[in-house]
Amino acid sequence: MSQILTQYIPDLEGMKKYPSTLFYKGNLDLLQRPKVSIVGTRRPSNYTRQCTYALANALAKRGVCVVSGAAMGVDTIAHAGAGEENTIAVVASGLDIRYPAVNQNLIESIENKGLVLSQFNDGFRATGWSFVVRNELVVALGDSLIVTEADLNSGSMRSVEYALKMGKEIFVLPQRLDESLGTNQLLHTMKATAIHDIETFASTFGQIADDALEKDDFFYFCQKTPTFEESLKKFGDRVYEAELEGIITIQNGIVRLS
Repeated sequence: MSQILTQYIPDLEGMKKYPSTLFYKGNLDLLQRPKVSIVGTRRPSNYTRQCTYALANALAKRGVCVVSGAAMGVDTIAHAGAGEENTIAVVASGLDIRYPAVNQNLIESIENKGLVLSQFNDGFRATGWSFVVRNELVVALGDSLIVTEADLNSGSMRSVEYALKMGKEIFVLPQRLDESLGTNQLLHTMKATAIHDIETFASTFGQIADDALEKDDFFYFCQKTPTFEESLKKFGDRVYEAELEGIITIQNGIVRLS
C-alpha cells in the first residue's frame, strides 16, 4: 500500500511548484544519496541500450542512485543497470497501478528494494499530462541529467527544458549524425556535454566501493569529497574512526574514501 511522503526534499524546490502531495513505496533513504537522472527514447538502438546499462551500473557501483521514469526503453534499462536497490522510479499513475504493464515485475521489485514515487492518488491512470508531471519530478530529483538517446520534440527533450530551467548539468551520449537528433542538437548548441568514456565519467562521482565496506550515509557523503569541517559537523567522531580504520584519508582539508 502506498504511503504519503511527509519529509521535505530540497531537490524539489527547483520545480515550477513544490508537489502538494507525494506518495511512495520503498526505501526513503535513497533520497539522501547522490542522484543522477537518466532518460531517453522508448526505442533505443543497441548501442544506446549497451551504453545506458553500463552507465547506470557504473554509477550505482559508486553509490549513486539512478532516477528514471519506469517507461519502456531507456528508463527500463537504466533501472536494471543500476539494480533495483539503487534506483528511484517516478511513475505517472497511482502506485496501485503498475504501468506500463510490461514493467509490472520491475516496478514491484523496485517497490521492495528501491523507491517508487508518484504525485497521483491510488486509482489514477496515466494520461498525457501526467507523463509531463512525472518528467519534471524525475529531472528535479537528479543532481544532473543524462539523455542517452532522444528525437526532436520528444518527451525526453521536454525533460531537457526542465533541466535547463533548473540549472542542471546535462550529459548525452555521442551518436551518429542521422540518429538521436535531439541529443545531437544539444551538443551542437552546447547545451550538453558528451560522455566519451563511461568509467571516466562515473569516476567523477566517486570510486567503486569495496564490497566489504558498509555502504551507509557516511560512505555516500564521503563520495562527494566533502571538507573535513563538513564531515565533522555531520558525523562527529565517526570521521576520526574512519581515518584510523583506513576507510578515508584527509588531505588539505578534504575527505576522500581510501
